[in-house]
Parts: sequence; structure tokens; C-alpha cells
Amino acid sequence: MSSHPIHPETNSPPPQTIVIQPSGGAPRWLCWLGWTGFVLCALFAMGQAYALRDYFDTTEGITERHHSGEETATRKIAVLRVAGIIAEGDGFAKRQIDRIREDEDVEAIVVRVDSPGGTVTGSDYLFHHLTRLRKEKGVPLVVSMGSIAASGGYYVSMAVGDQEKSIYAEPSGATGSIGVIIPYYDLTGAMAEMNIENASIASHPNKQMLSMTRKLTPEQREILQQYVNETFERFKGVVKVGRPYFRKHPEKLEEVATGELFSSMRAKELGLVDETGFIEDAIARAAELAALEEDDYRVIEYDPPPTLSSMMGFANVQRNGDWTSLLNLTAPRAWYLATTLPPLIGSQPQYGGEP
Repeated sequence: MSSHPIHPETNSPPPQTIVIQPSGGAPRWLCWLGWTGFVLCALFAMGQAYALRDYFDTTEGITERHHSGEETATRKIAVLRVAGIIAEGDGFAKRQIDRIREDEDVEAIVVRVDSPGGTVTGSDYLFHHLTRLRKEKGVPLVVSMGSIAASGGYYVSMAVGDQEKSIYAEPSGATGSIGVIIPYYDLTGAMAEMNIENASIASHPNKQMLSMTRKLTPEQREILQQYVNETFERFKGVVKVGRPYFRKHPEKLEEVATGELFSSMRAKELGLVDETGFIEDAIARAAELAALEEDDYRVIEYDPPPTLSSMMGFANVQRNGDWTSLLNLTAPRAWYLATTLPPLIGSQPQYGGEP
């Protein structure tokens, strides 16, 4: 007779529960070790992929954002900003150039210049790459000058080439200051009063030619003047590239290439700029040159990658305002700059309204 009770309604025994006891197998800690190794390998692979991408990324992670125009439009007008002191040409402005070069949807460029100038080599570097960008992409390039576009700032604006009606200056802004300067300060009088002597040992007397602790000899001053004259001639040659008027009337260029700063209204009268107007006017002109309808494009601009200081709210901290940069700025060099005093802070723009 069965020992299992019979269910009164079904006349069948109740279901039985079967429990299977695991036998052997890997310890739990070994499983966790395997998963940990897998996660670490995945992170390593992701890091390697990021490093490879970063190796080929010349823009250093700058980001694009909407400025104005039709938000959903594919065709773009890029606003490329050049602001602050141009100490070196391969900074944020150059990274914007690289980003625009790679973007096939950019059909016109507006270079927003708000700079008092900078070094000769830095200004020439940006002029070269802006000109190259315009020619390689085959798109119109228009300049919008902000509060100041002087000396090196005016120099880079000449990348517009022969394009008519291509330089706009804000009505309250200033531009010009076509010239070159090598700052030099003579402290020998103060040193004599304090009984301080320059006892430096140099390979040649000209090695200390711009030392503030030694007076310039007439021969040394002549050497420096020759260098200034050569770079000044290059400046005037670049102006003729972007202002065909001065190619036809070189004597007019000599009249304005005095280092003088002009108001935008006066600059237009002298032929230094084409129109007075705001960035919206320059954008409209760029759209016209690119044959873009009003609702057929969007205007974009670029932001630098976030830094720890910007995330903490210190958006205006200069990245190269350190002792190394300060020492670098004391080195003798020529400037396309609308001042006799080189900047004590480097060329990084004040973000929060473009460089």
C-alpha cells in the first residue's frame, strides 16, 4: 500500500520537490576575479581607443555649438574667433581652423577678430593658415572686427584676399596700428644708482643686445632697426594681399602705416575696412557670397574643451599665466602690437564670449 497520501479530488499524489546539490565547481572568489579582469581589460581597451583618437585629433577636443540661424539646417557658416594677445599661432584659433577644414558642411567662414595684435611669427602663422583654409575649402571668408583689431589683429584679417566687401568693423571699434615694435627698456641709470653691475659673460657683445642692463650701441640699434624694417615691409605686403586698393595706391598705404590706431569710421574712409557693421552683417555677407538662403543654413561657433578651472567657475583663468610664460615673454622679440608694453599674460582667450 502506498505511503503517499492521495488528494481527494485528483486521486494523485502531490508534486515532489527535487533539490540538486552542486558538486565541485569553481570557487565564488575565482568567478569574481574573472569578472574583475574582464572589466579591467575593457577599460584598458577603451583607454587605448581614446588615446588613438586623441593622437589624430588636432582640435584637442573643441566642441561645436549653435550660434544662430536655422537649427536643423545641414549647411553651416562657421564663426572662427581670434581674440586676445596672439603670442603663439598654434593655439585655440588654429584648432578651430583644423576643425573647420574637416567639416564638409561648412560653406562659409566668418573670422571674428578681437585682438590688439601679438608677435610677428604668431600673427603670420595664423594669416598663413587662414589663407590656406580659404583656398583649400574654396569657401568665402569674411572678417568681423570687434572692439579692436589692431596690428597683428589687422594682419590676420588680410586672409580675406581679394574678396570684395569682406571686412566689417563694429562702429565703436578701432583698427589699424600697422607697424612693428621691439620693446626695449634701459635700466642702466637705476642700476648705477643702486651700484648694480651687469657682469654677464657672453660669447659676443651682441648677445646682450636687448638686455635692459646694458645700453644699445649705435651699431646694435642699426641692426635692430634693419630687422624692424624688414618685418614692416612684410606687414605692408600682407596688407596689399587683403586690400587691393593699396596695391593700386601704395602711397596711400604709406600714409596709414604709421602705427596709428583709427576708429572704424575713419578706417573705412581710409580704405582699411569695407563696411561698419556687427557680426550679423558679416554673417549675412558670408551667406550671400556662398549663395545660401536665409532659412537654409545655421551659424556655428566653437568652445574649447572644459578645464578644471572652468568647471569650478574660473572661466577667465589664463592657462599660460605661469612663471614659464612670464619668462618667455621677457625674451627679445618683435611684435605686431598696439602698445609699447608686451602683455604679462599669454595669448589664451578669455572664454565666455570668445576668445
